[in-house]
Amino acid sequence: MTTTVSVRYVGGPTSVIEIGGLRLLTDPTFDAPGEYAVGSRTLVKTAGPALTPEELGAADAVLLSHDQHPDNLDTSGRALLAGVPLVLSTPAARERIGETVTALPTWEHVDVERPGGGALRITGVPALHGPEGSEPVVGQVTGFVLSGTGLPTVYVSGDNASLDRVRDIADRFPAIDVAVLFAGAALTPLVPGVPLTLTSERAAEAARLLGARHVVPLHFEHWGHFSQDGSTLTTAFAEAGLSDRLHLLKPGEAFTV
Repeated sequence: MTTTVSVRYVGGPTSVIEIGGLRLLTDPTFDAPGEYAVGSRTLVKTAGPALTPEELGAADAVLLSHDQHPDNLDTSGRALLAGVPLVLSTPAARERIGETVTALPTWEHVDVERPGGGALRITGVPALHGPEGSEPVVGQVTGFVLSGTGLPTVYVSGDNASLDRVRDIADRFPAIDVAVLFAGAALTPLVPGVPLTLTSERAAEAARLLGARHVVPLHFEHWGHFSQDGSTLTTAFAEAGLSDRLHLLKPGEAFTV
């Protein structure tokens, strides 16, 4: 690894990853706190973002884990997509949103030219937004791996709850430098009692499976449907003997390695 990567936590699932001279925005959500409808249900947002899109500045690409839930893509986030050169997401998101989105099927990749030469490879990796068999209810989601010559390797989980998917990713990418893990153990009455995202304990186990040198959690606060938070992440990583890998950021803060 010959260059750095920076992850700035904006709030919820939203962060800015700077790597190889490029700026990547994860799951853009910039709406105010309030109630947001998802079909017949309502999700409650308890805090707004630490930074506005204007304060963040231009992005070279958006990594959109999925579009069907407002806690991962809200009204402000949708408006932002049209101004970003590359928006990568699921084939289902491409069908719903249209040509603004480039579909990135599992294990396929795109290479993005870096300002100083060379390329950043972005690979779509598997994710499951709940237990096995839940996809017809919760929809299609994806994760991403960022890699390239002389670059750190970064895994962005998206709303994945499956350690089996993490094992598959670790088999193909055995040297993860930074894992950006969506946690929070999200719950919904549509899948009673079973988390739709990583629990804190599973986040620690995912870090171990990946051999990740550093872990930056996202999407563990700011919404009412999360059943775990930063304190449970701290406890789980301590109990797993991985406290030195965990970087629990406050909104607006950045971690650089």
